[in-house]
Amino acid sequence: MITNDANDEDVSLFDAEEDAGKRSKKTNIKHPVASFFHLFFRVGAVLVYLLCELLSKSFIACMVTIILLLSCDFWTVKNITGRLMVGLRWWNQVDDDGRSHWVFESRKDAGKMQASDSESRIFWLGLIICPVLWVIFAFSTLFSFKIKWLPVVIMGLVLQGANLYGYVRCKVGGKTSLKNVATNYFGRQFLKQALSKEGES
Repeated sequence: MITNDANDEDVSLFDAEEDAGKRSKKTNIKHPVASFFHLFFRVGAVLVYLLCELLSKSFIACMVTIILLLSCDFWTVKNITGRLMVGLRWWNQVDDDGRSHWVFESRKDAGKMQASDSESRIFWLGLIICPVLWVIFAFSTLFSFKIKWLPVVIMGLVLQGANLYGYVRCKVGGKTSLKNVATNYFGRQFLKQALSKEGES
């Protein structure tokens, strides 16, 4: 089990423009079933949450359906689609002393195992947009006083947020601080804009 910390060339997450120049463009989807299920469970959970009161009067049936979809999504994204679509995976491991260790792993791209741009975009967009929707649902639940939905919304936020956090840590490196990565990224973008404006004048 190898933890890779410097994974800048593995997956396009933050610097898509730079990666596009470094490697050949690959736009075909190699794993259509994985891509479908990457979005199916998470979008299904969001749709059931939004349409539940229109389609069913049973809160319990809606809650169980949403939690089942969220659980299937968590397992599928963590164990299958992350590995196939972008070459990343993460897990928790307990050693002989009983200490818990988080492992963040990235596959180095080689030949036909390289992730395509389309799959990478599908993976990251699905991974980022759905937790943002659950945050919006959490605020709307609080402000509309529909407190009975709050545990369901928190469950969606926790499960999808955990996958987002795990895969971002895989992308930027398991021991790298996310604050440092964000600071470096925005610093590079600011420097690029300053240099491009200076070149225009």
